[in-house]
Amino acid sequence: MTCTTSRLVAFALAVALAFTCAVSMAAAPAPIPAVAVITRDMAPLRAAPAASAARSSVLWRGELLEVRGFRGEYAQVWDHHRERGGFVLREQLHPLQTAAADVPGLQALLAFVSQQPGDETLGLALAAAVMQALPAQELHGPAEAAVLDAIARQADRLGERATRGAGERSRDQTTLTAHLDIAARHGVRFLSVAAGDAVVHCYEGDAHRRLLANRHASPEQRARAVLSLTRPDCVAEPLRPAEREALDQQRDDLLAQVPTDGLAPHWSARLQIRQAEVLSRLAFAAARRSDTLAASAAARLAMDALTSAATDDLSEADRREYREAVLRTNAVRWAATPSAATVPPGLPLALETQADGQTCVWLHEEKNAQKVLAKRCTWGQVWTASAQRNRERNAIALAVQPIDGWRELWVFRQTRQGWEVLVQPPAALLPGVGFAEFAGWVPGGKSMLIAREAVAEGRTIRRFEVVSLDTLTPDRIAFAPDALGAFNRWADAGWKRMSLAPR
Repeated sequence: MTCTTSRLVAFALAVALAFTCAVSMAAAPAPIPAVAVITRDMAPLRAAPAASAARSSVLWRGELLEVRGFRGEYAQVWDHHRERGGFVLREQLHPLQTAAADVPGLQALLAFVSQQPGDETLGLALAAAVMQALPAQELHGPAEAAVLDAIARQADRLGERATRGAGERSRDQTTLTAHLDIAARHGVRFLSVAAGDAVVHCYEGDAHRRLLANRHASPEQRARAVLSLTRPDCVAEPLRPAEREALDQQRDDLLAQVPTDGLAPHWSARLQIRQAEVLSRLAFAAARRSDTLAASAAARLAMDALTSAATDDLSEADRREYREAVLRTNAVRWAATPSAATVPPGLPLALETQADGQTCVWLHEEKNAQKVLAKRCTWGQVWTASAQRNRERNAIALAVQPIDGWRELWVFRQTRQGWEVLVQPPAALLPGVGFAEFAGWVPGGKSMLIAREAVAEGRTIRRFEVVSLDTLTPDRIAFAPDALGAFNRWADAGWKRMSLAPR
């Protein structure tokens, strides 16, 4: 009889394999085999039931074997994956009974093992056993939801181990490689996403999607599934703008599936932080398409999600994501202004779209719009509603966002030789997420207030500066606005009301 296998669609075929494959070509019917799981890494498969016998293979935690008998301290097994038999110490095996009566014990064991870091493959094998043993009437119910949640959590954890594995010792890398291979046999697949010089290994999410289709899944289980499926570091870049927007729209639709009733505050906060990140991306994409209504709605929802998130009980990792969501949302906050694409009245600025797609900002004389005083072009988004002129009328500040999540400050200033444009980036680093924004004018026409915050090249920067209009170099710097007297006296009222920088 020929043994065939297929992909573990229900994460249980690895167990079913041992029951459905023929174990002998003999005419006499073979007894129903028992299934056991390897509980230790690097367990030797020996040719005979003795410690001195030759080792024919090395087995790893989570591998499933067919048990055909016992010889003293050894179990005689057959490995269907390697298509070879041998002997394994009994203490390195755990029998898996898959009758309906065994479900409570298997569930309890799965609940314990699934919480143990490093035991992911063992947990996947137990999950397969539970799925095999569940009665048909309990499928698509709370019991299945619990198993799918355990599978997904262990897959996510194994992906995190694989992402960190580049810096581990060679023996640890060998173990990790073996565990990934075993996970693949259980139907768990990973995607490799480049993130700069590193590679992130992300679970492809089949169990998460099955969990969301189960109407008995709890709000917390749904929240965990959606947060995993919408991870920003698991998005392959670069994508074309239309593809990126479509993907973010899918992420937003997934986030909308999670009910907030019954969720603990920290779970609600995690969802709101992720929503803010996704909505800020959608706001920028809509603004680039000149869809001001969609951009305004998305930006407002992003800011509302952040301001209503209860952040007191967040973990350190959650706080890092919160910080980046704040930076990304604040970078696009001008989209929330209904007149985001309109130059404020009385300012001698004009915009013109070039044939190559660039947007040029012209500063002209107030009484003669044809006379250009200064000009600068960008392929980014110009937030014209942000334009502010100082009382001395010798400087104008303008927010310009060259890419998603990164907003610069342009300063048109008057010199003895005429007008020029200076650009202040969020940081002198390769763009990441961040903003540099106007925070107020200092009377006298020689200084202005700037807030800068960024996460880029693995560095975090947060500064509040009093800068000279001549060069935009800071005269005074603080890490909080209240630490500078100039911010207490001259900070712009609109900036204090709208910006997320002084949070």
